[in-house]
Amino acid sequence: MQRGCHASSGQTVLITGARAPVALHHARLFHAAGWRVVLADMPARPVSRASRACALYQRLPSPRFHPEDFTDALEALIEREKPSLIVPSCEEIFYLAAIRERRGLGAELFAPGLDLLQTSHNKHDFIKLCEGFGIAVPETRLLTSREDVSNLGKQADSLVFKPVWSRFAGQVLVSPASRKLKQVVPSAAMPWVAQERLEGDEISAYVLARDGKVLAVSIYRSLYRAGAGAGICFEPVKDPATRALIGTFVGNTGWTGQVSFDLMRLEDGSVRPLECNPRATSGLHFFKDAARFVRTLLQGGDEVLPDVAGNQAVRLAMWVYGLPSALRSRDFARFREVLGAAEEILGTSDDPSPGRAQIPALLEIATIAMRNRISLQSATTRDIEWNGPDQSSM
Repeated sequence: MQRGCHASSGQTVLITGARAPVALHHARLFHAAGWRVVLADMPARPVSRASRACALYQRLPSPRFHPEDFTDALEALIEREKPSLIVPSCEEIFYLAAIRERRGLGAELFAPGLDLLQTSHNKHDFIKLCEGFGIAVPETRLLTSREDVSNLGKQADSLVFKPVWSRFAGQVLVSPASRKLKQVVPSAAMPWVAQERLEGDEISAYVLARDGKVLAVSIYRSLYRAGAGAGICFEPVKDPATRALIGTFVGNTGWTGQVSFDLMRLEDGSVRPLECNPRATSGLHFFKDAARFVRTLLQGGDEVLPDVAGNQAVRLAMWVYGLPSALRSRDFARFREVLGAAEEILGTSDDPSPGRAQIPALLEIATIAMRNRISLQSATTRDIEWNGPDQSSM
């Protein structure tokens, strides 16, 4: 299904993962910089589809469940719309990179190679990669059997457990009791990690890079989250140690594309990488200078600094997730203060329609969740998840 919106002149960019707020933000940046924006994804009603920045929205089959149909539909879209650049937003990036390796895409994919994407997405291999670059890391052990878990003994009290292939902290267990630890059933095909539990200030970073050069960095803290995972309200922070770590990682990998990190800032001011998301995350929302951001993404140049100083939030998600959290912690006053001061990410004054589009988008996700008996959070990524290299044979 396609939908015509307000088209802009200039080159065409294809932005995939239109369900994500970061895809909407990319669309607005490219549109303001004079580009024609085509958006693509699986849902019928993603919020980005309603944006004035959207020239066309194209529904695609699920790359996870219908990989050949996805490939054919994507190739037809690229042939018809002739984008000069493809900017992925979510885990569809892995499928796009696999197609690029297998048969080409006909346009530049703003992403590194599939091997590097997978290594960075893998919660064990990422830590080993950082360690090889001389970055201080938390001790992280690979678990491939129940025996591996049993061998940890009482050490489990000081560890964090999570699947190697996972997102949004949906299955993370922190210092689990023995009853909870029974939920950890790793295998060679679906391994877990046991990571040293660190105390400190958890922060995140969004990075834009090309050929191993950092082009933009946004460091931020999630003030409220959807459950234990994805942030829904963000506060910008400055941290030189994080910036140095990013430079080391990007330079050593020769990264081209977007990459994001979750890190722990320790009491002494040092930082440790926890995991990597080799895609866009919410730090993108702290960039509003469209012309400079897009020009730097394409051509390089001096590093772009965030030009938004205030907190950013998805207000509907704050009411759905943030309010219950505030009530549980008996801190409604803080919730009200944070919500009142934060800038809305989706429905802006010059582009309000995505804000109104949240309800039908949420209902579509809720239908998927009920149909498959999974959580709302799991339903948001069910059709695009990448859970290991065996999927690269698509």
